[in-house]
Amino acid sequence: MVIVVASGKGGTGKTTVATNLVLNLASHRPVQFLDLDVEEPNAHIFLPPGDWQQIKVGKQIPRVEYDRCTFCGLCAEVCAFNALVVLDDEVLLFPEMCHSCGACIHLCPTAAIFEEEREIGVVEQTEMDNITFHHGKLNVGEVATPEVIAAVKEHLQADGITIMDAPPGTSCSVIESVRGADFCLLVTEPSPLGLSDLKLMVELLELLHLPAGMVINRYQEGLDDVENFAREKGIPVLARIPFDREIAACYSEGRPFVKNLPEYAAVFDDLWNQIEGLVGR
Repeated sequence: MVIVVASGKGGTGKTTVATNLVLNLASHRPVQFLDLDVEEPNAHIFLPPGDWQQIKVGKQIPRVEYDRCTFCGLCAEVCAFNALVVLDDEVLLFPEMCHSCGACIHLCPTAAIFEEEREIGVVEQTEMDNITFHHGKLNVGEVATPEVIAAVKEHLQADGITIMDAPPGTSCSVIESVRGADFCLLVTEPSPLGLSDLKLMVELLELLHLPAGMVINRYQEGLDDVENFAREKGIPVLARIPFDREIAACYSEGRPFVKNLPEYAAVFDDLWNQIEGLVGR
C-alpha cells in the first residue's frame, strides 16, 4: 500500500501529519517513509537519528565532439527545451534546461553528440526504529526536481506500507510524487489560501483518477469553507487536528507531537484505519 501525503499549499502541516502518521504506524509494524520534497527535505528532523548511506543521482546530458560536428544546427532545431544553441564554430549547452530526451543524440547526422552524466543530487537512506527512510536532496542551482524524486521512488518496497511526503504545489514535481500511489492524503488548513490551493490539488487528483481523503490541520470551529468543499467533491474528512499551542511548541522544537502528546495516538490510529478501509474498497 503506497500512500502519498500532499497539500497543494506549503505550510499546511503536510510533513507534520506525514511524520506523525509514520511514527505512530512504526510503533505497531514496519513502515517505509520517503520524503520527496527534494528541494527542502525536512522530515528527518522529526525522526530518530540513524546512520546514513548516500547514493549519487545524475542525469544524462549531451556532449559535442567538435572533430565530427558540422554545425548544421539540427540538434538545436529538434530540442524542444532550447537547451542547445549552435553558432558558427561552437555549440552552446544549457544543462539546466536539458530534459535528457536524447533527440539531439539520435538525430545528429554525423554522430557528433554523446551522453555524459551530470550529478544533480543525492538519495540518502537509513533504518530507524521500525522505519526504513529515504529522502532526496537536489543540488543547489539544479532544477531537475522530478529526476531526483524518481530516484527516491526507485527504492519503493514491493510490499508492506509506504508513506510518501510530497512537495507543496501542483507542479511537475508533485505529479511525479503522486504517480503510482494507491491513495492521496490531502492536508489542508481552514484558510482562503488553503482552500484555493486545495482546489488545484483536487483538480490534479481528478485528472489522475487518484482517490483521496482529507486532514484539516489547525482546525477551528466555524471555519467551514474547506469542509463544505470536501463535501461537495465527495472527499471524506478523515481527521481534524485542532489549532493547539502545544502542537506548535512540539513542532518548533522538532518533536513529533504524537510521541509527546499521547492523546493524539488515537487520532492517528483512527486515521490509518479509515485509510485502510478506503484503499481496500
